Amino acid sequence: MPYPATESESYTYTTLDIEVVARRFTADIVMMAQSSAAITEAKAREYAHDVEALAKEGYLKKVDLTLLSGTIEIRATQYVVSTAAGDLIMSRPGGVMWPRVANPDFRIVLYYTEEYTQTARATMKNKLKIGWVPTDADTSHSTLKVSSNRDYASNAWGMQRKDFAA
Repeated sequence: MPYPATESESYTYTTLDIEVVARRFTADIVMMAQSSAAITEAKAREYAHDVEALAKEGYLKKVDLTLLSGTIEIRATQYVVSTAAGDLIMSRPGGVMWPRVANPDFRIVLYYTEEYTQTARATMKNKLKIGWVPTDADTSHSTLKVSSNRDYASNAWGMQRKDFAA
């Protein structure tokens, strides 16, 4: 007679795990800034600071970075947060040497978890370096093709990176 069985996995991570992954994100965004000259390294580090701060509070769902030449998308990279990343393999940062283009614009769009309420926003306001504002920017990157993927993970916390290029 068969017996029903259940299995559950518990995923755990600490703020140290988030910091480990955030270092890789920071390396990527600094490399994008330096290679494209669309933003300064200092501004890239401010963005990275805010991404890490929001992630540590459990408010970050996804980060979308886009290099535009005027209104034309040239490159993009998306990072999707996973809090059950035990099966992701830690990759090395890199592979994001973005080109220098005419009329460069660097767009970063953050997607938040449901926990990022008005109260949470008020609490986080003084902890963030950027004055984030709502946007309706299209981040589907329909004019670009997926060019590669990398995963950054430490224990159960990670970011799945997807790169887009023309």
